[in-house]
Amino acid sequence: MAFDFKNATQADRKREYDRIAEELGDDQFFTKKELNHLPEVLADGEQVLAFTSGLMDGNTWLLTLTDRRIIFLDKGMIYGLNQTSIDLDKVNSVTARTGIIFGEISIQDGASSRQIDNVWKKTVVAFTNKVRDAIEARKSRNAPASQSTGDDVVTKLEKLAALLEKGIINQEEFAQQKAKLLA
Repeated sequence: MAFDFKNATQADRKREYDRIAEELGDDQFFTKKELNHLPEVLADGEQVLAFTSGLMDGNTWLLTLTDRRIIFLDKGMIYGLNQTSIDLDKVNSVTARTGIIFGEISIQDGASSRQIDNVWKKTVVAFTNKVRDAIEARKSRNAPASQSTGDDVVTKLEKLAALLEKGIINQEEFAQQKAKLLA
């Protein structure tokens, strides 16, 4: 069952964030204000799959993987919010590297490359793998039905329409057969 981040209570969101953080190994220490702001950024029904944090452009950023995109959030104390996102359909590659304590994640989307440094080592591989899995899941959901099946239905509908035009079948028979094909 999907979790409703936008309408959940703050206590319920905290429990869900804690669950996700535990799964990935993130401590949420540097990104509390970004996590509090996250529901305002999410689209209706959008599901948070993972998050981690690191440094990008000299600031601490929250990286959030959803079922639709990767969101980068930096909620400054004085300057407001910096936000950017990359649709999963646009991600070309995600690479990771780990060191002794920290690692880095690099995300390329064709137009740019974002490198996030000082990511907790224990979250680097887990986050990168979740991104890979989310991209694959999205591709399989968005894959068009077999072309031959689609073409086959169109061909059959065209034949039915031709039979109707020639008077071989009536409008009622056409509607019945069309409903069967489209079901």
